Amino acid sequence: MADAERDAIVALWTACNLVVPWNDPAADIALARSKPNAALLVGCEDGRVVASVMVGHDGHRGWFYYLAVDPACRGRGYGRAMVASAEQWLFQAGMPKIQLLVRETNHAVMAFYERLGYATSPVTMMQKWLKTASP
Repeated sequence: MADAERDAIVALWTACNLVVPWNDPAADIALARSKPNAALLVGCEDGRVVASVMVGHDGHRGWFYYLAVDPACRGRGYGRAMVASAEQWLFQAGMPKIQLLVRETNHAVMAFYERLGYATSPVTMMQKWLKTASP
């Protein structure tokens, strides 16, 4: 990711309905870019950002977030390419597995990941907000 691509990535995430009120996408980008164990991978078409994925690891497992493809560019393989890029980044970082989060109502995205070999894990995700800006 180049510095000049930040606003285009935020716009892409917004167009893909990935932005929620309690997550500031610009802050998420800044945080990921400030860490050595994270990156933002970007796909461009004709010099325009059309796909992205945020990738990182905790030293034990890899994660990716904010997988997005411009709605006008879907069906061209960009989603698969971004997943492959995230997998390669994590493989090179030595991560033995990848995990990701999908909202349980997003059946189309779950089907997309299933076609790529991902499976639902028998775990419950729990969370605790350390900031007061929780939903």
